[in-house]
Amino acid sequence: QVQLVESGGGSVQAGGSLRLSCTPSGTIFRIINDMGWYRQAPGKQRELVATITSGGSTDYADSVKGRFTISRDNAKNTVSLQMNMLKPEDTAVYYCAVDVSSITRTVTSRYWGQGTQVTVSS
Repeated sequence: QVQLVESGGGSVQAGGSLRLSCTPSGTIFRIINDMGWYRQAPGKQRELVATITSGGSTDYADSVKGRFTISRDNAKNTVSLQMNMLKPEDTAVYYCAVDVSSITRTVTSRYWGQGTQVTVSS
């Protein structure tokens, strides 16, 4: 049973920083592929924030380039999002996502974290 536990959300003033972390469990004998972060603001659809492949290649939404950094620790199977220079428009619920394959790579599933609130005040 794969579960993703998120931490690090909170409230900060504009210009501040937060670091989100996501730790999967139940992935023994499974292969973790791409990992990423999404966010959903009130009244809007969930949008991509950043992704990182198993090889370490990253991609970012234009709105966060230069401010956010995604990273992963393959030993701990965690994915993190360092958020600097936060803006009020970054306010949203942030979700981590992990693609997990069976050891034979015949089945791949997308798992989502429970979401963590990030609030940036002006």
